[in-house]
Amino acid sequence: MGLERNHKNKLMVFERKVSRKIFGPTKERDGTWRIKTNDELVRHKNVINHIKAQRLSWFGHLHRMAEERMVKNVNKWKPMSIRPQGRPKNRWEDDMKKLKIKNWISCIQDRNKWKSYVERAKTFKD
Repeated sequence: MGLERNHKNKLMVFERKVSRKIFGPTKERDGTWRIKTNDELVRHKNVINHIKAQRLSWFGHLHRMAEERMVKNVNKWKPMSIRPQGRPKNRWEDDMKKLKIKNWISCIQDRNKWKSYVERAKTFKD
């Protein structure tokens, strides 16, 4: 038994509503903010890859920060104790290996090159 047209429309409306919350508004060149259109929402088919790309973008931002920034110091901090037994935690460097980014430390300093890696991460298949 298939979904009725009314139910399909309600599901599609709900999906777009949730997507708008996840992806947030878009900032225009003139500084104003606007809600994303349905076409822009459909472009982001894989939410997981979008989130990974956002994390990768943050990683680049973090490494370009000045050394005295608190956020950078927290990221560099190494705990004195040993890790608990079990599955190892994922590290930022592990993501670089998956995406096959070589010499990522120097790539981060070039914003345009790093942005191309972030865009590539949006279409990456594990």
